[in-house]
Amino acid sequence: MKTVHAFPYPIREIEHCWIPLKGGERLSARVWLPTDAERHPVPAILEYIPYRKRDYSAVRDQTTHAYLAGHGYACVRDDVRGTGDSDGIHEEQWGPAYDQDALQVLRWIAAQPWSNGKVGMMGLSWGGQTCLRMASLGAPNSRP
Repeated sequence: MKTVHAFPYPIREIEHCWIPLKGGERLSARVWLPTDAERHPVPAILEYIPYRKRDYSAVRDQTTHAYLAGHGYACVRDDVRGTGDSDGIHEEQWGPAYDQDALQVLRWIAAQPWSNGKVGMMGLSWGGQTCLRMASLGAPNSRP
């Protein structure tokens, strides 16, 4: 397998940032961006999964999200409620708290200065199911 290291857009990584939730909790996220995204906002891709961004999925995340950022997307990978570095208690996998958190994360991404307000999601297994759930709820894809 070949790993690509040269991209059309130079990138920067924010290893850790907090995404605030309405209830006062915070979700921990890792973000990859084209370096000029604050001056020229880009569409964003969210991967919303519980697999600890700092260790368990770090290598896979770096390869996947750096590649996408290097091709003109902002990529956000967060640890869901109660997993990794995020606040809260990890409860039932498809409980309503996760849906509400994901909707808040999508809105947060759309409102960032590096985002053009268009936000998509990606994922396999747990993450893929979350993508479908958000689509069924009519998740926002533009600035509120």
